[in-house]
Amino acid sequence: MSEMIQLSDVLLFGAVLFVLSLAGIFLNRKNLIIILMSIELMLLAVNTNLVAFSSFQGNMHGQVFVFFILTVAAAEAAIGLALLVLLFRNKHSINVDDLSEMKG
Repeated sequence: MSEMIQLSDVLLFGAVLFVLSLAGIFLNRKNLIIILMSIELMLLAVNTNLVAFSSFQGNMHGQVFVFFILTVAAAEAAIGLALLVLLFRNKHSINVDDLSEMKG
């Protein structure tokens, strides 16, 4: 007897991922890598909810929208990593507090 995954289960999973990502951002404001990973996790939580609603409604609109979000997330990750490398080259640290010293 196989039981199907309910919409509420997937939405609860997405909500837990979103709350974990918020906790990662607010509890750790020093490390830039963890902040970037938390933002990516937040986007994945939203994507999970979009796919769940799309599957529940029986259309492909949410799943197509997820591809656009993943494209933007990949670009955001690449730019964030490039900024992180530049910050490390200049300051020899990835501490977020060092960013305030870069004001011109």
